[in-house]
Amino acid sequence: MNITKALKQKNKLVSKTNEYISHVSAYNSIQEGTTRPYDAREALEKAMASVDELVALKTAIHKANAKVYDKIFKLAELKSLVSKLKGLDCKEGMHQSYRMDSPVKYTAQISIVAKDQWIEKLESQIEMLQEELEAHNAKTKI
Repeated sequence: MNITKALKQKNKLVSKTNEYISHVSAYNSIQEGTTRPYDAREALEKAMASVDELVALKTAIHKANAKVYDKIFKLAELKSLVSKLKGLDCKEGMHQSYRMDSPVKYTAQISIVAKDQWIEKLESQIEMLQEELEAHNAKTKI
């Protein structure tokens, strides 16, 4: 199995584990005389088996990704940076503040245009890294 398929399988296992735990929580303690659609003990055992499978799969994925960790970490940090830059206040000129009686003049070191250019540049790097990682995930077997 390649990493791409392994990542999809990992997501399915996470979802299944959460479903089992949900059954444990919902049906462990019920009103007496009520029908119990799921056995809480059985659901917990399935959750534990799913966790064991998940740990093994995650370990295999991490070992296979060892040579591209730098790209994975760079991708995550660039995405975080873009997210923060998108929220950067770049207002300039006179603006009325609800806390002030008169307008206040603002100045920004990084203009909205410069901010947008930075974001575009970073998003281009993100796209390149994603393509490299997708190629790695498709060809690398675990």
